[in-house]
Amino acid sequence: MSTKSFVLSAEEVARLNEEFLNKSPEEILKLAFDKVENISFACSFGAEDVAIVDMIVKIKPDAKIFYLDTDLLFEETYEVRDRILEKYKANLIKYSPLLTLEEQSEQRGAELWKSDPNGCCGIRKVEPLQRALGELDAWITGIRREQSPTRANSGVVELDTKFNLVKFNPIVMWTDKQVWDYIAAHEVPYNKMHDQGYPSIGCIHCTRAVKPGEDPRAGRWAGHEKTECGLHQ
Repeated sequence: MSTKSFVLSAEEVARLNEEFLNKSPEEILKLAFDKVENISFACSFGAEDVAIVDMIVKIKPDAKIFYLDTDLLFEETYEVRDRILEKYKANLIKYSPLLTLEEQSEQRGAELWKSDPNGCCGIRKVEPLQRALGELDAWITGIRREQSPTRANSGVVELDTKFNLVKFNPIVMWTDKQVWDYIAAHEVPYNKMHDQGYPSIGCIHCTRAVKPGEDPRAGRWAGHEKTECGLHQ
């Protein structure tokens, strides 16, 4: 990983995090674009992310927005990507794994997502993300504290020591209801799988519907001691 210094100091990040913790997502996004020129939004086309796309294009229409195409996304995910492009003409940039699915099977064995889900995520998500973030000084994400215990202490602005970048989380304080209220109010295209019991949508083989009362991320990597793909600390 790069050893470049952070574009914002730890002191400034702490100050901004305290100052903007209860500001609106739009104010946080404006802060991000004002503070850092070399910045991009990581979009997975989930409910949180499509809401943020709607906000971003209204603030900075040419803002860079990237996504990771693992070659294992649901058709519904590709559909909402196309609808987002059509509605917003967003500046979407695709990053793909270095290995095709066939090459991965040859090198690591068939159905790696079953035998080694971390290894699969490493090839199809983490490495492409490292390339996407490699030339950036900061990135924007759609993580929320409410999503999982691993995200419960996330800040509005953070020093992401894993990728050596500043990270902005504009809806970190939002509830699920706030996300969906925004989508409804602004007629934002969203993945219809959300209406079928899929609050968190990843790759085909590692995502299932969530039962009533389950954790929203219980449908990810079911049967494995794994709750994150490695993109967030």
